[in-house]
Amino acid sequence: MDNRAIGVFDSGLGGLTVLKEINKYLPNEDTIYFGDTARVPYGSRSKETIIKYTFQAINFLASQNVKAIVIACNTASARALLEAREEYDIPIMGVIEAGARTAVYSTRNKVVGVIGTTATVRSKAYNKAIKAKDSGIRVIGKACPIFVPLVEEGWSNKEISTMAAHMYLDSLVEKGIDSLVLGCTHYPILKRTIGEVVGKDVKLINPAKETALDLKDVLEKRDMMNDSDQKGSCKYFVSDINEQFSKVASEFLKKKIKNENLEKVEIHKY
Repeated sequence: MDNRAIGVFDSGLGGLTVLKEINKYLPNEDTIYFGDTARVPYGSRSKETIIKYTFQAINFLASQNVKAIVIACNTASARALLEAREEYDIPIMGVIEAGARTAVYSTRNKVVGVIGTTATVRSKAYNKAIKAKDSGIRVIGKACPIFVPLVEEGWSNKEISTMAAHMYLDSLVEKGIDSLVLGCTHYPILKRTIGEVVGKDVKLINPAKETALDLKDVLEKRDMMNDSDQKGSCKYFVSDINEQFSKVASEFLKKKIKNENLEKVEIHKY
């Protein structure tokens, strides 16, 4: 058994949906969340810069004596996960592998949609991961850049989100997808709206949930589960404190997160 905390890192706020799933499926585990809010977004950065930022986040979490790290960021998972696993002697997981694997298992007609930020879709990280497991699957990517600001404004279940979802997703439905990967950590907040637009015949795949289940499997196999029967705690660290984090965190986690709950990290020191 290993009662140390699990580290969760994202370029900003979206990784809170991954944290929520970890808290759900591993309720007795303590967690430490770091959001690099001073340098978000990562999508426009070079690969070298993303690796540098990712290593700094891992160094910080390692300084907190965590037992495993989840890179809860699609961009960092795509650009820096392999390098991080080579550099550090600690279990490190990303969010792309689990989502891709679940898409392969779930599709019946081998037509899979992937939605995400422009940077994630352009990277084709999900396409490559899915086709590595089954080259016969047709993967159709669609960037949905308006979804993130809609979520952060708290408009996930408003008519404007439904309109945006139709604009983005109707073409994917017309192309015959039977599975849709929510390839941005903000998108699970829009799951109800997205599901209504694409219809019940399209399976929605939430990489955040699948990553949490993969993490549980890794900890069980390595005998690293927390043996406490108490509900786990969470500490929140950010590289810049702003009202937006508290607002969105409270919405994502369905509990009040105040600025007093946040601790600022001088991440460049790591």
